This record gives sequence, C-alpha cells and structure tokens, in this order.
Amino acid sequence: MIEPVSFALRGRNPDVLTCIANLSNDEVFTPPEFANRMLDTLAQAWAESNGGADIWASSSVRFLDPFTKSGVFLREIAKRLIAGLETEIPDLQARVDHILTQQIFGIGITRLTSLLARRSLYCSKHATGEYSIASSFGNDDGNIWFQRTEHSWIGSSKWTNVTDDKGNTVKKFAEGKDGKCEFCGAPRAIFDRESALENHAYAFIHTNDIKARVAELFGGNMQFDVIIGNPPYQMTGGGGGTNDSSIYHLFVEQAMQLEPHYVSMVIPSRWMAGGRGMDDFRKATLKDRRLRTLVDYPNSAQVFPGVDLKSGVCYFLWDHEHDGDCAVTLVRNQDVIGPTNRKLDEHDVFIRDVRAAEILKKVLEKSEPSFEDLLSGDTPFGLATNFKAFRLGDPGDGEVKIYASSNAGRRSGAIPRSIIRKNTHLIDSWKVLAPKAGPGNSGGHILPDAVLGKSTVAEPNSVCTQTWIVAGPLKSEVQAKIVSRYLQTSFVRFLVSLRKVSQDAMKGVYRWVPQQDWSQGWTDELLYAKYGITEDEITFIDSMIRPMGGDLFDA
Repeated sequence: MIEPVSFALRGRNPDVLTCIANLSNDEVFTPPEFANRMLDTLAQAWAESNGGADIWASSSVRFLDPFTKSGVFLREIAKRLIAGLETEIPDLQARVDHILTQQIFGIGITRLTSLLARRSLYCSKHATGEYSIASSFGNDDGNIWFQRTEHSWIGSSKWTNVTDDKGNTVKKFAEGKDGKCEFCGAPRAIFDRESALENHAYAFIHTNDIKARVAELFGGNMQFDVIIGNPPYQMTGGGGGTNDSSIYHLFVEQAMQLEPHYVSMVIPSRWMAGGRGMDDFRKATLKDRRLRTLVDYPNSAQVFPGVDLKSGVCYFLWDHEHDGDCAVTLVRNQDVIGPTNRKLDEHDVFIRDVRAAEILKKVLEKSEPSFEDLLSGDTPFGLATNFKAFRLGDPGDGEVKIYASSNAGRRSGAIPRSIIRKNTHLIDSWKVLAPKAGPGNSGGHILPDAVLGKSTVAEPNSVCTQTWIVAGPLKSEVQAKIVSRYLQTSFVRFLVSLRKVSQDAMKGVYRWVPQQDWSQGWTDELLYAKYGITEDEITFIDSMIRPMGGDLFDA
C-alpha cells in the first residue's frame, strides 16, 4: 500500500469539513452527514431501478459536482467507491487512481473553494502534489477544474478612470446603472472587478451551450451519470438594484441540459411558492414527472446549522427514467411526515405538508370567490413606504388622511387629495388595510407562526402608503370591521401560509382565502364548522398558527 493512500483512508476526528465556517448564506458548505443522506437516497433509487445493484460497486458511473465548495460530495463519493470496488479492483492504489481519474469530477466556484475541494479529495491542493493520494494525473488541477470566468455584460453601464485624492488611478462607475450579466443577472456596478478579486461568474451557468462547455473542460466524450451538489443560491443585487436575485434554478436547468441519469441538489425551498423570477422554473419543476424524491426542511438550521434561510431548504432526486408521482417527505424538527407519493402540480404552487393539502381541498370544493379579488396590488395609492411629505394632524379642505409608517412606528397625517392618482375609487370608501409584510421575518419556519400582521380599518377620505395593501371598497364601518376580524382568524392565516414563504404578504398569498357573507361576523369555530374541519385538523392548524388577540369588532 502506498503511504499517501493509507493517509487518505485513516479516520480523522473531528472531520475538518464539519468545522469550517460558511462563506455566506448564499455559498453554504454542506455538512458531511447531510451529503451522505443525499447519497443514500441516490443509492436507494439506483438499486430500485437496477435490480438491487450497488451504485458504489460500479466502476463506470461518472459523478459531477459542478459547483463544488468544500469538496464534501466528491470526498464522500470517493470513500463509498473505494469500499464498493474492492472486489473488482483489489489493488488499493489502482482502485483510487481509477476512481479519481475516471469517475469523479468537479468544477470549483471560486479559486479558494477549488483548492479546498482538491485538498478534500486528493489530500493535497495539487492533484500531483507530494501528498496527493492520486498517482496518475498529469496536471495539478486533476479533475477539479477552475479558471476565472467573466460575466457577459449587457445594458448601458460604463466605467471610467479617475484620479483619487492620493493621485492613484482608480475605476469609477460612471453612468447607466442598469448594466447586468446576461447569464446570472449580476449587477455590473458590484461584480465588474479586477482579476485579483472574485467576480462570482460561475462557469456552469455562464454559457449558452453547457454540453460544449463540459466537453471543453473534461473531454469531448464525457457523459455524466450523476450530477450532485449544493449550488450558490443568489446573486447580491441581481435584480439590478439593491435586491438579491435567485440563481440556484439556473444550475438545476443547466444540469438537466447535460442529460444525466440522476440530478440531486440541495436548494432553498422558496421555489415551491415564491421567489423573484421563479414562476417559470416552478411551473416546469412541478410538472416534471421525473422528479422522484423531494425532502423538505422548513427550518434550514436542521440542515445548515447557523444559517437562516427563511423558506427552509430541500433536496431532490431527479431520475431521467422516472415517470410518476414524487415521494415527498417533510422534516420539521423531530416530526417526519412521509414519504407520501404526491402529484406535484395539483396547484400553481406546492403545498409542503400533505395534511394542509387535505384541508385546502375541503375549502376549494366550495368554489367560492377569492379574497384576492378584494385586494389592491402593491403600493395601493402610489405612495412608497418611506413617503414623508405629509403634515401631522387631521385633514382639512382638499386633503385626505394618510396612514404611514416610520422608524418610530405607525402614524397618520394629512396630504393634498390631488396628489393621489392611483385607486382613487377607494379613497371615499370604508376599507381594511392589511400589512404588506408579516410580523417578524420567520417565513413560516418558526412555529406557531403569526403569518400576517394585524389589519386596520380605514375610514372614508383616507389613503395609505406601501406599508399596506387595501381590501375594499366596503359598504360600511361594520362590514370593514367584520372583514378585518376575518383576516385575524387562524383559518385565514393558515390558508395564507400555504402560499407565503417569505415575509411579504402581497395579494397573491390570499388566493385560497374564500370571501364570506359580510353581513355576519366570522370566528374560527364558525369557519371550521362551515368547511368540515375535523378536530385533528384543528389541532394541526393550532400547531401551525399563533393566536391573534382581539374582539370581533376590534379595528
């Protein structure tokens, strides 16, 4: 046995990959234990589809992690193959060389992570280094590729050279702040960087022809059987401004283009019901009958300790040969619901808990008008959240009352009526102001959850800022109070929670909330009786939704 190989197989305590800190909430290192859960799922699917065969005993299966960071997936795959191929390739060094040169491949997302991945897999930052467990590579990179990739800028952004106060020439962003990368949406103002700095232009998604790119990196005849890993989640400022834009779906789509047998990735769960620019991806994914397994963790800390992703995270297994329902498992702390075989595209968003899906079915069977139809869109009167051009006090002639918010809390004042150009039909009616953002920022992963903030009744001759969306017009103060109290019921907030995966509560999250007869007040007891909600289902709702105080006519 060659000594470097012996070193590679010795047990180490603790595992260094359990100790390293995450780069950010977007580039999260995968714990080895979780990577092995995903590999177990893959192995089970392979065995079920191949007459009980062991994937780790196959010397021809090729694996790719196209966004490797710590190298944990590659390392854990190597460990399994080293054990599984012992009979076929008895010589340990020959077995290790075959696995590392013919079966395991990776693409680093940064120069730092490529070095880290090589050290995890080869026990050396260079595949040809003195302490590398591989002996057959002819280049330092081995099969973990990394080279700086450039963004492809579009838009009118321009840079100019200027002289700072010390006489140094520096680049300055000059004009046209809409410049962005055509592949990932990265804003040029942030990521057009000099070569010494990472620009986060990930090679796997910065191409229109991923097959040609992979052939360029690893050889023209390369076909991967398994693509697995944990992609970067979002691009800071990717919306072209201060907002972040999701990019994990771009990696999933590129992986599919390579036509592997299996794809398995851990990604944020917000794709199921929300996410900026995720509509097409969600629609295609929910309709894809090749999605074989989906395991969902509403609390991301169960997977990534110390990382708070409001929607939670999930991992999936996509099987090119599968054509059927998806085995869905929900893991919330110690509770494991499933696996349950489910049709994913029953609705336009995915209901994560099968118990919730059964309750929703009872509500939708009545085919009642949606409460969404009563609501305004974002910025109901054209006044932004930070609107401050109002005076304190009651409105006078030609003025309207404005409900606003500030760092000091909610307050009201008066503004000229003439400046309102949007939804003017709501000004002189009774209405209900529903907070646009939910209380706190749990996104539903801390239970029980409030889901919505407390609504407010607004009188005629009043408007509000973007802090709220508006339900109306309503016929009277009594009706407005009934509607406001309805929005505070656990029943309503539970239905909203099925579509709300972030703090924001825009009108779309109310789509499954039915309108009622507003001539009477509604309580949870009345609503549960109307829709046939069982005691067990009520207990489930109570475990999900935090009670909200207030009398029936409390505005």
